Amino acid sequence: MDTQNLPRPPVNTASAAAREVVSSPAARAVFAAARLAIGWTFLWAFLDKLLGLGFATPAEGAWVEGASPTRGFLAEATAGPLAGIYQSFAGAAWADWLFMAGLLGIGLAFLLGIGMRIGAAAGALMLVLMWSAVLPPENNPFMDDHLIMALTMIGLALIHAGDTAGLGRRWAGLTVVRRYPVLR
Repeated sequence: MDTQNLPRPPVNTASAAAREVVSSPAARAVFAAARLAIGWTFLWAFLDKLLGLGFATPAEGAWVEGASPTRGFLAEATAGPLAGIYQSFAGAAWADWLFMAGLLGIGLAFLLGIGMRIGAAAGALMLVLMWSAVLPPENNPFMDDHLIMALTMIGLALIHAGDTAGLGRRWAGLTVVRRYPVLR
């Protein structure tokens, strides 16, 4: 009897879901480090723009001092075919609040390893918008580090990078997260 053409028993999805997406401990450590680095990059941008720590944002440019975290870039640094659109809402309160909330939320999601799907989607969107604000990129016809980081963020969410050196595994066990996997 030829057993190669017989139907296979269904895969036990509970045990398949319990397995690591990436099984190599070294790879998981590298992906966790990349997740933490991206999280810190977003959180640092939030803190610097909020408090004017003197790195990208001088003290007088702090949001807590009344300065706009979006005005400088959107009004002065945008270029290309979409520059007019971005310049039209430079410094708008809604843009400032969305930008700062995005930086904080994305940074915390990646640092803590929770809500990685939403954090990755929001981060990828923010990075693609930043990329489109300066088209074409300076050193390549279309590719730059914004697109690479956006793809990396999505990949880290897909491989559950928040489970290593993060709270992702505990987060995934919450009833609301099991019910609404987009929160993973």
